[in-house]
Amino acid sequence: MNPLCPTDSPRRAMGMCVSEVVLRNMLSSEFAMCRLSLTPRQMQEALTPGHLKKAKLMFFFTRYPSSTLLKTYFLDVQFSRCITSQLIKWFSNFREFYYIQVEKFARQALLEGVVDACTLQVSRDSELFRALNMHYNKGNDFEVPGRFLEVASLTLQEFFSAVRAGKDADPSWKKPIYKIISKLDSDIPEGFKAAGCSQELLHS
Repeated sequence: MNPLCPTDSPRRAMGMCVSEVVLRNMLSSEFAMCRLSLTPRQMQEALTPGHLKKAKLMFFFTRYPSSTLLKTYFLDVQFSRCITSQLIKWFSNFREFYYIQVEKFARQALLEGVVDACTLQVSRDSELFRALNMHYNKGNDFEVPGRFLEVASLTLQEFFSAVRAGKDADPSWKKPIYKIISKLDSDIPEGFKAAGCSQELLHS
């Protein structure tokens, strides 16, 4: 799946002239973008791979960000309906991967004979953490906050308990779990507001 916003013409970019060279490069790029132009304040009107990496790291802090919150952490982006929708879609995809992985490990624990949900903990050397870290922090250049491990552990326990109780027979059995996890978002460090997220932030 292409991670960048696929539509909208660059010729609509705030009345600015887009050269044929830029237009040709945009159309041939593997990343289809909404629009590409810079305002006098150097604000971008397209999401980049750098923004995607930043969003993935932000997922360690917030799983359900509002559009208002996202706008305060992507200050170098000229927001439009397309940009906002794409960022929301990214986090939806992040959550989907997260829950799929957690459910898989919860079911695996049941098959292995685990009976007490409280014994299920996600540590930095656990297989589940490695799978999640590889997806959101592929370069392993960011220190994942301990709070995320706590949230992941609780999510795993909730999935385990629900499956063990047979609640997965109900098509909407995951909704109560989503509601619990949606209340566990934590504050995102101010450093994430910096355009592009500097290497200093990634290694801090």
